[in-house]
Amino acid sequence: MRIERELMRGAGPTAVLGLLEQREMYGYELVVALQERTGGVLAMGQSTLYPLLYNLEAKRLIRGKWRTAESGRRRKYYELTALGHRRLEAQRQQWRELFGAMEGLGLVDPKHGD
Repeated sequence: MRIERELMRGAGPTAVLGLLEQREMYGYELVVALQERTGGVLAMGQSTLYPLLYNLEAKRLIRGKWRTAESGRRRKYYELTALGHRRLEAQRQQWRELFGAMEGLGLVDPKHGD
């Protein structure tokens, strides 16, 4: 199932921040992780991901560092900043509240998340 654009605008940045909280990653790694770890629900191509990364970087929620891999290829790795950690925690709380509200309306099953 693909998520509608408006929902993805809220979920996408939070998902990326959550992945970067676990470890730093480069762009294509994020694309693959979003695809695999969400069963394709939050999958996004590079043409969607990179503008999102640039936006998060401009807001100082993430920081990019160029590195040369063992293969000799240069990649930009992204990591969460202190501000990014705080934003992610605030977003987590908002998602919990939203999920609880939807649960109260009977729109999601608390045991299965659907």
